[in-house]
Parts: sequence; C-alpha cells; structure tokens
Amino acid sequence: MISQTCRLVLLAALLGSSPADAKKKPQPVPVPVVAPVVVRNFTPVDRFYSARKDALLWMSDREAQTALIQLMRDAPVDGFTRGPELATQIEAAIATAQLGSSAAAASADRLMSQSLIDYVQSLYTPISGMTYGDNWVRVKVPTGESILATAARAPSLAAHMNEVWNLNPVYAQLRKAALDEAKLPNGGQSARLAINLSRARFKPPSSKFVLVDIASARLWMYENGVPVDSMKVVVGKNEVDPKSGASLRTPMLAGVMYYTIYNPYWHVPDHLVRLNIAPAVAKLGPNALKGNKYEVVDSWSANPVIVDPATIDWKAVAAGTAHALLRQKPTGANSMGKMKFPFENGLGIYLHDTPHKEYFKESVRTLSNGCIRLERAADFGSWMMGRPATPESTSAELTVPFPQGVPIYVTYLTALPDTGKIAYNKDVYGWDARSTIPAQAAMQAAGAGS
Repeated sequence: MISQTCRLVLLAALLGSSPADAKKKPQPVPVPVVAPVVVRNFTPVDRFYSARKDALLWMSDREAQTALIQLMRDAPVDGFTRGPELATQIEAAIATAQLGSSAAAASADRLMSQSLIDYVQSLYTPISGMTYGDNWVRVKVPTGESILATAARAPSLAAHMNEVWNLNPVYAQLRKAALDEAKLPNGGQSARLAINLSRARFKPPSSKFVLVDIASARLWMYENGVPVDSMKVVVGKNEVDPKSGASLRTPMLAGVMYYTIYNPYWHVPDHLVRLNIAPAVAKLGPNALKGNKYEVVDSWSANPVIVDPATIDWKAVAAGTAHALLRQKPTGANSMGKMKFPFENGLGIYLHDTPHKEYFKESVRTLSNGCIRLERAADFGSWMMGRPATPESTSAELTVPFPQGVPIYVTYLTALPDTGKIAYNKDVYGWDARSTIPAQAAMQAAGAGS
C-alpha cells in the first residue's frame, strides 16, 4: 500500500509544489481593488450651462450686466440683504474676466446666474404670519433651471432684469416708492415701506384677484393688473378674548373663493355665546332665543341635529365651563346679511354682508369678531359671478358657484398706493412696531445704488 507520505509527494508533484506546501491551507484569491467612483452633485447652474454646451449668458451683454448689478444693489428692499455684497463680487469678477481669461469669463457668468437664482427664489418665500389655505395660492419657489431658462428666453435680458421683481401692481408701486424715499436724508419712509413690501410679496396665479387691506379696512378687485372697483370693509377688533385668549384681529390670509352663499346662517362665535347670549338665556329661559331666531345645533356640519335649548346648562355656558353651538336662521337681519363669501383658510374667516351699514361711516373700522364685512356685498358678488348677484330664495341657504375660482389676499398694509401716491395708514394692530424687517434695509439699498 502507498503510505500517506507518498500520496502527498505524488500530489505535490502533480500540483508543482513541495510536500510541505501540500500540507498548507489553500490561500484566498486576492480581490482586485476598484477605485471609488466620485459622483458630482451638479447644481442648477451646472445643469443650465451643460445643456447650453457652456455658452455664456451674460458676458456679451453689458446692458444686462449693469441691470443685474443694479438689481442686486436695490435688492434689500425686497428682503434680499445679500444683494449689495453680490453686486460688488459681480463687478470684480467682470473686471477680472476682461483681462482675457476664458475661465474667468465662465466664472463671472456663473456667478451672475447664481445671484439671479438666489434673488428670485428669495422673492417666492411665504409671507411671515400669513396663512395659506389653498394650494393654488400657496407659495411655489421656482427652480434654478426655470429661472435661468426664463432669463435666457427673454427678448431682452436687461429688460427682464428690470421687471423680474414685479410680483403684482401693489408691490411694484411700493417698491418704487421705497427706493425713492431711501435717497432722502435719513432714508425718508423707506424703512416703513420695506416692512409693507414684505407683506405685499405675493404672485397672483390669475389675472383676477381680490386684495383686502386690514390696516385701511378696504377691499380692491383687480383685473389684468389694475383695480376695477374698491369698497370699505369692517375688520376684526384689536382685542383678545380674556377668557379663551383667542384674538379677535383679522389675520393675514391667502385663499381662493369658489362660491357664495345666499341667505346664510350665522354661526355665532363662542365668546359671544358665552358673554352675551348665555347670560340672557340663563336669566330669561330658552324662549329668549326665539326672538332673534337662534337655534342650538350639535355641529357646524351641513345638516346638523337641532338641540333642545332646555337641555343646555346656560349658567355653565356663561361661566365658560360648557359650550353651546348657536346659529342664527337665514334672515336679512342676521349678522351675515344676505350673502356670505367663504374661502378655505382653517381659521373660519370669510367675507360677508351686514345689516349694520352705519359701521362704514367710521374712519376706524376694527369692529368685527375677525370676519370681514362688506360695504357693497351685492356689487362684490356681481363682479365675482360676472352677472347680477340676486338671491333666488329669501328663506333658505343657497350655494351658488362662481364661473372660476378667484384668489384672495388678506394682508396688512400701513402704506399702500392710492391714485398715484402712497397713502400711510395707522398701525391699528401694532404689527409694524413688532416687525422683524431690518429698518435699514431700504436705506442700505439706495445708498449702495446712488
């Protein structure tokens, strides 16, 4: 028989190794080392120039360069405080490129493109303190590629720079006034105008929209960039409900109106039920509700269950330890008047008619519980519908849709355009005093550009 040693010798001979090697464990096959793949994170500017085969946008257009530099110098009034610094960097980059380096020219061109992206995107940021109730008016920040593509397609790049900030007609007039005022000694009213610009920075998605200004208690109807009608409104009191802590001030809102309601119910605010109605019912009994056509309901739904008022502990409601939902039946005498104009905002605020026309004689019209009362509700409804607004019934609620949704912006302007000038209003809610907008922003812009 062949010994174990002989077997190893024969195996080693066949494999080309020694018997000692045959006793060793097989060695692992080495894995080749692969160099890591570096993935570059392309920016919108990179993608824009790549699509153009690196063709430059700015360097052959001196007029566009000048317009962009001025735009950056003025940009602090738009809330873009980096503008003047970028203007200085752009000027230096252009000067370097003029020495003849193609790499310097490409770098300067990209700097200008990135500056434009940063500025435009800053314009499309939500207004501080404004509630957006509909996706159609919700702020949409444009992409960097779309900003540059729009600029590249413009018949005149310089002209585009001179209008890229023009979000709406109110903003345009306030901005011009702010820059003019900033050139005056001590900046004139530029700081106040800059605060108001921050509340007018919205881009309507349609040519027809409604603007409500809380500070002046007025409403404007805009079509194709011009106001076609205006009226007085009543807005919320400058008060806070001491029991619940709820504010009665009308908030800043953006939404869309799709329909009107003729002969609306009035859903009585909780604090009015507690302070005014519940004490009277507790004293006089449930029949006290009948005279004003109030009824108790189990919810604010379209078809609520009517609740027997005798089952309510009205003393507890008056004390704030219990709640009762009250609505007033459709009549021309209820607080809604004959028409109501709801829009989604999550806060229960809407526009409506009122039987109390005497309120519109007041110079300060902070008199409501938060909703907005219209001086001429029928005229407003006719404009919204494109035909005379007349109720088809006088006894029941009736919902009538508009031909199209109409954006509405409820904002707070203590400075606003009025027949070619700027009218300054009282800061009725004190919001200017609490603003976080830098007071020197507009002055900085004009100082850099003068």
